[in-house]
Amino acid sequence: MVREWIPISTSPKGRVALAAVPAFGARPVDDVTVGDLASAAEVTTGALYHHFGSKLGLYDFVRADVEQRLLDRMEGAIAASARSERPAAVMAALLIGFDFAVREGFLRILGDPPAGAEHDRLAELLTASTAPASPVLGPVLTAAWRAALVAVAEGSDPEQARAALLVLEYRPSS
Repeated sequence: MVREWIPISTSPKGRVALAAVPAFGARPVDDVTVGDLASAAEVTTGALYHHFGSKLGLYDFVRADVEQRLLDRMEGAIAASARSERPAAVMAALLIGFDFAVREGFLRILGDPPAGAEHDRLAELLTASTAPASPVLGPVLTAAWRAALVAVAEGSDPEQARAALLVLEYRPSS
């Protein structure tokens, strides 16, 4: 089952989180200011710091939620494709994740690597899904997937970026 985030939109914390999703989705984290976020949420900057500690704390909170929604979809695609060959399942996951990120406007928040994170959950999912092909295949596919999202964020046609992902279909060595 794919979970949808249900924020508490009337609370100051919920309003800040809701304002952060489109801001971080459309622009690099460094280009989003605390003032922009507070203004969009109709709260003071103090409220943002009170609830999240910092802009990075807010980013981490929002990214964790958006990333979990992405991973739920991608894991579902892999599970649904379990009877097909593994490369087809991974390609289905990449495309479903790409379409989700584009449709929801999560281009930057998912296109940029996780800031300061020990683990890259997307790379871990793709590594596990492509095993035993190569231990570097997951991170390579993740980097290409993220590059496609950033290309769209910077003005490239989403269909061209999606077509570029289709070229990545791998074939495990025998």
